[in-house]
Amino acid sequence: MRYLRIRYHPLSYRYSPIPKGEAVAWRAIVHSAIGTRHQQKQLPCQDYGSYVLQGDTIIGAVADGAGSAKFSDVGAQLAVKTALNTLGQQSDEWSAIDVQRMNAEANLFFTEMIQAVIAALHAEAETGEYHVRELGCTLLSFIATPHWLACMQIGDGFIVTQSEQMDSFDLLFEPSKGEYINETVFVTSEDAVAYMQVSVRAGHHPFVCAATDGLEKVAIRFHDWQAFAPFFRPFLECLRSVSAAEDRQAYLEAFLESDRLNAKTDDDKTLLLCLDGQEADA
Repeated sequence: MRYLRIRYHPLSYRYSPIPKGEAVAWRAIVHSAIGTRHQQKQLPCQDYGSYVLQGDTIIGAVADGAGSAKFSDVGAQLAVKTALNTLGQQSDEWSAIDVQRMNAEANLFFTEMIQAVIAALHAEAETGEYHVRELGCTLLSFIATPHWLACMQIGDGFIVTQSEQMDSFDLLFEPSKGEYINETVFVTSEDAVAYMQVSVRAGHHPFVCAATDGLEKVAIRFHDWQAFAPFFRPFLECLRSVSAAEDRQAYLEAFLESDRLNAKTDDDKTLLLCLDGQEADA
């Protein structure tokens, strides 16, 4: 694969998103919580998620570091930051792109993003003098405008959305699972772009959620690969009705770090939730 060259050094790159919670066009909250399994083994949280706002557009990404990769926590952070930086630089006005063009070019946009992520991971591995597979992680990303939603996924985890015309929650991709339990595809896997899933949905999708696989057991119905609506409704209501950004953030953190949730899943968990600001105001 031919990698794109990036001009910044990944170790010196600093990402500064708009503060959590408050936004002109979108309300967004994100948090990563360490799983009890990693706490018992005295391992760091290997998940990471963040977002960036560009006018009436929100760009988000989450990553889950491979449990078998020694520096996957570093890889997950670098992958998310590079993905957001790359997508943010590809267009100053995403909402000015019509859905027909986005349908035609989404694979190109996301392929360039993945190539930039892979280049950053290789540069980090070279600096640290270890193999790039030690930075292995999944990656999910999306671009949400008032006119369309574009998403991509490599590996497991999930992206769920709700359009203006639907009351139900829609799972965009079936998580990529391997032959064995806890096996999936990573950005550092050979020919990772070939495993990339991409979807473009026309119309406004005021609610978007991206999460790592630590929440699949409680948020996704595995027998038919549908979003479990009772999981998402309280978060949608929180984003709609709770006016203070710090209270919305505290609600998410309390849930992800709760004993009740940890009793159902012992993995690291990252949840990124976004709601159109106009719907919240209404």
